[in-house]
Amino acid sequence: MIIKKISLQNFRSHELYTLKMGDETTQILGENGWGKTSILEAVYLALQGKSFRAVDREIIRRGAEFYRVELDFSDGEKVVVAYEEGGANKTFLVKCLKFRRLPKKYKYPVVLFLPDDLHLVGSSPTRKRDFFDKFLSQFSPQYALNLSRYNKALKQRNELLKQENCNSNSLFSWDVMLAKYGCEIREARTKLISAINSRLTEVYQGIAKNKDTVSVAYEPYIGEVDESKYLRMLSLDFERDRALGHTNFGIHKDGYNFIFNGSLADGSASRGEVRSLVIALKFIEAEMLEKELLKKPLVLLDDVFSELDETRQEALVSNFKDNQIILTSVG
Repeated sequence: MIIKKISLQNFRSHELYTLKMGDETTQILGENGWGKTSILEAVYLALQGKSFRAVDREIIRRGAEFYRVELDFSDGEKVVVAYEEGGANKTFLVKCLKFRRLPKKYKYPVVLFLPDDLHLVGSSPTRKRDFFDKFLSQFSPQYALNLSRYNKALKQRNELLKQENCNSNSLFSWDVMLAKYGCEIREARTKLISAINSRLTEVYQGIAKNKDTVSVAYEPYIGEVDESKYLRMLSLDFERDRALGHTNFGIHKDGYNFIFNGSLADGSASRGEVRSLVIALKFIEAEMLEKELLKKPLVLLDDVFSELDETRQEALVSNFKDNQIILTSVG
């Protein structure tokens, strides 16, 4: 699938904007604040069904009452996203059919590379979890569904914990959901990291041109437990959770670390080595998406070239030479 044109109306700072795309690489030049990232955001929204940085009401251009995104493809098909302010009024028009949510079968894989990704190794546990959750959700809709259900149950449980009359019985149904989806999420995360590690050193060495070894260490907070033990742990933690007002035990506390030659990469790897590691992760993400979905992902690069030296720029271009690329840069 090749995007030939994107048209925006009242999207962020763009009142009316149209851009014709190249079959291989399209470069969007502009000063900071011009709205380059917004164009990538619009493409991502149309292909994945949601923005990677905001809710709909924050996207509408100031003073407008709606936004519209239209993607035209080389095969004559198009996707139109329209949103009107004032409620759940977003629609997706695909193959002459209208939907409130973009159906899974009409989503298209995207590898998104943001400048902040280059700082992933030294980022917070939450940022790392979000990175791998998005990684896995794109080619596993079941994982995305399990994660959504887990987070909803966690939110409900935390709200109940803040109530004065809260007791363990009132939490039981939410505990059951947390145990069920928590165990499934942990299993999926374990498999993902195993798959990444089977390729990571090889891909990294191809970028960095050295013999260093790298890996991702998944550190599940809940350890090796089944659903019944998960439930028991939640029950045992009830008094502490009620005192704190939130749930302490669960996969929402999972951690990830990056390992460089047997040591934590954050502190032992140089800036260039860290960036090579992150680029390797993005290459593996593209490989896995293509393998699982049988589609070549679209690659969106948001002002990352300015953060990379010439060697790593060449690695990006070389590895994604068979993908359509849309990139932004200052100029």
